[in-house]
Amino acid sequence: MQNEFQDVVKTAQTLLDRHMKKTGEEVTPDLIDRQLTKLEIVMEDAFETVDRDEVVLELIRRFSRSSGRSATLQDGEDHQPWLNAGRKSDWKYWPRYAEHLEGKLPLSAVESIDEATDEILGNLEDPKRTGAWDRRGLVVGHVQSGKTGNYTGLICKAADAGYKIIIVLAGLHNNLRAQTQIRLDEGFLGYATLVNVDELPRVGVGLLDSDHSYKPNCATNRSDRGDFNKHRADSLNVSPEEKPWLFVVKKNKTVLERLQYWIDNHAWDTEEPDSKRKLVSKLPLLIIDDESDHGSVDTGEKPVDDFGNVNLEHDPKTINKLIRQILHSFTRKAYVGYTATPFANIFIHSKGQTDQHGPDLFPSAFISSLAAPSNYIGPGRVFGASSTNQEELPLVRGLAQEEYSEWMPQGHKNGYRPRISGEANLPESLQEAIRAFIFACAVRKLRGQGSRHSSMLIHVSRFTSVQAEVVTQVGDYVRLLTRRWTRGIELYATESQMREEYEKQFLPGMATIRRAFRDEADNAVFGWEELRRILPEVLEDIEVREINGSAKEALDYAENEHTGLKVIAVGGDKLARGLTLEGLCTSYFLRTARMYDTLMQMGRWFGYRDAYLDVCRLYTTEEMVKWFGHIAEAAEELRQEFDNMAAQGATPREFGLRVKSHSSMTITSRAKMKSARPVFLTFSGDLLQTITFSKDQAILQRNLDAGHRFVRSMGVGRNLDGMPGFFTGDRHWNGHWWSSVPAQNVIDFLRSYETHPSSFRVVSPLVADFIEQMNTEGELTDWTVALVGTGDAPSEHALGDHTVRMLKRTFTGKDEGRHSIRTLISPWDQAIGLSEAEWVAAMAHTHRTWKQDVERGQTQAEPTEPRGTAIRYVLGPEGMRYGLSPSTNRGLIMLYLIDPRRSGGDHLADCPPVLAWAVSFPGSASRRTVSNADYMANAVAWGDINEYVD
Repeated sequence: MQNEFQDVVKTAQTLLDRHMKKTGEEVTPDLIDRQLTKLEIVMEDAFETVDRDEVVLELIRRFSRSSGRSATLQDGEDHQPWLNAGRKSDWKYWPRYAEHLEGKLPLSAVESIDEATDEILGNLEDPKRTGAWDRRGLVVGHVQSGKTGNYTGLICKAADAGYKIIIVLAGLHNNLRAQTQIRLDEGFLGYATLVNVDELPRVGVGLLDSDHSYKPNCATNRSDRGDFNKHRADSLNVSPEEKPWLFVVKKNKTVLERLQYWIDNHAWDTEEPDSKRKLVSKLPLLIIDDESDHGSVDTGEKPVDDFGNVNLEHDPKTINKLIRQILHSFTRKAYVGYTATPFANIFIHSKGQTDQHGPDLFPSAFISSLAAPSNYIGPGRVFGASSTNQEELPLVRGLAQEEYSEWMPQGHKNGYRPRISGEANLPESLQEAIRAFIFACAVRKLRGQGSRHSSMLIHVSRFTSVQAEVVTQVGDYVRLLTRRWTRGIELYATESQMREEYEKQFLPGMATIRRAFRDEADNAVFGWEELRRILPEVLEDIEVREINGSAKEALDYAENEHTGLKVIAVGGDKLARGLTLEGLCTSYFLRTARMYDTLMQMGRWFGYRDAYLDVCRLYTTEEMVKWFGHIAEAAEELRQEFDNMAAQGATPREFGLRVKSHSSMTITSRAKMKSARPVFLTFSGDLLQTITFSKDQAILQRNLDAGHRFVRSMGVGRNLDGMPGFFTGDRHWNGHWWSSVPAQNVIDFLRSYETHPSSFRVVSPLVADFIEQMNTEGELTDWTVALVGTGDAPSEHALGDHTVRMLKRTFTGKDEGRHSIRTLISPWDQAIGLSEAEWVAAMAHTHRTWKQDVERGQTQAEPTEPRGTAIRYVLGPEGMRYGLSPSTNRGLIMLYLIDPRRSGGDHLADCPPVLAWAVSFPGSASRRTVSNADYMANAVAWGDINEYVD
């Protein structure tokens, strides 16, 4: 039935696209209905098994989506441009993969993959180019955003172009390797790599053609033992004339050594004259390194000393060493790493190299940043970032420690047996999460999605012994519910509880999510009575599984393609990276990690949730919610910096990446940061904002008094509502502003304002020190100051002699001793005080770097206001490219009063207003820094600032 649905949607999509291009008519529900009526004549049998209304909704979704544009840093050294239309004229693998994708994706998404993979392949070398060449790149996507689909497209095109050996490094575990093999069976090979069968059945792209003359070869299979084995290493022979060979292997010492053995004994065809090292010169190699930040990065001692001298006898760690040896064994080779968390890759030393292993895996040829399609749900949309100013959504339920700590305390050991009051019971929060999953499965079934996969993730411990006990307890609870609903045993209390949860929590939450995400607006909604009727059969379909690293779990989805698997997956590290849980609806996640990349990769709940996002829920700790919000901001900062560098035409070697650190987390494993060094901190080009405040009323009052003195020192301000109309349009501020304020006034205020101790980056005295340092070079001497209120607040308060309407900013978390908010400023506030020329330049830079990537808080519509990053950029030296003189002498500080009662509750009625501030620093060429370093910089960055290295 699912295949018939996809066939109808695919054919109708093609007809609508042709009609739209021919007539210019927009796709509307009426046009879709007319085209389906025509199509029904020729696909009568298919229409008998599909829900026509669901087809219409799917087509509406597809034609309302957009796909973003990737941005790339590239280096053309020793590279000859080669990819053009003529080289594509006889391609076979890519066209059939594109046709295969059209059954699953909007045409705009397929076109986006086509464009992105063309750019990536074009930055590799022409496989037909003679002589030695070596290209290494990195593709940065989003967690669970379709990177596998992208590199499958790249593999198809590389094979079409003439790459003969294609090695995919598919994670560290069997289940991920098997899952990747299945995906490549469908997208590239065209046949299922089964074992012990007389004929390999056609799948995926293989079903689209009957010509097997160009069927690729494969040295691995999808079975549990399907990795590259000793028998293959001893017997496999290839020649330049043969079709391409695919190897899907784990990053495992034994497996990679077998590959090296095969190269040295069966694939080589020449020797290096001096060393007699065996080389492959006739078979161009492409290595795709999936999750390239995991396992592949050298964590050994520094490959380059403090004076920049390369240690040619450096001994890399095993996996890194073996990958580099394989590359070093080919004269013509390309390496492309794929990751959503590049924090480790950027710390690879750009000059790392040894005689035996060749260059390290630094992406010297290119770094490509993929934009997320409009229907992607990632950390920026779930948790928000300081640039988005979005309210919390019921997608996430933050768990207080008392809701889980008795059952699963932090720091528990292997063999621990989770208990509640001495009994083997689940905590109520996990029972609630399981009931939410049951609601999700039921709603999806009523929406006609019953034959699609639905999954729940439970990730509470890394120990398999503990996971086994959790599986038992979850299974017991699901069986208890099943008995009550199928047999009516003691059902009354259970039904009353579930009905109340569904009607008072789940349904209102669904409505809020549908309002926030327009793609979900037309999702069907059902009352309790409709849901109740199908709960018994829904419960009987649910299975509880332990994910332990074997390949079987990765195969189950394919085996249940027509009925849809309904599974609660309990696991640990095996679920933490790369493995896709199809139709993931509900997650219960307690495991804590303190590294950006590990936490991001644990986010299996990110991805695509078309037509069921409103039933998805994530249960995790309040601390994790805060950390993910910080990570979302750090990732966005990295991408914005990337945009700026791409706009300048920079190369990877020129790209000094900086990754924001955190008081409770590390960027990545310290072992992966051997080439990273702490640098003295600069705030140039940054936005700082206070988002954590003391609960001590005396401190709040002292900060408020500091604000009174600051505002009074500047005299009478101008009304913000009178800002020039050339850029405000319908935007009107409430408040007051001052221009040409001496820096000392700002410094005095910052020195008298007490930031919260948990704020390790936004520290008032540190910011004041930085301004003083910049003043010695004539920068940040004159300030624009704004006292900013909201336009519709009922409460007002005076700061100095000026009254402003107080903001509402929801206080989050239950941490003792502080109030926390998600973000302070509105994005357009940084435009206060701009001249018309500066506004125009900032708009030009915004358009130059803008991509249709809603995951980054951007809308599909072209921006009509400049981004804050663009404003700070053009006010610095880079503004000269837009005809501006640098305004590095001018900073902007914005003051806000937060209403504690509206933000935190009536119990704060007697609390003084919370004075908060934000500072927007223009870009600068100065190297002035302050000494409380909280950034780590890679070798490219600190290579240019050695005199400031700690």
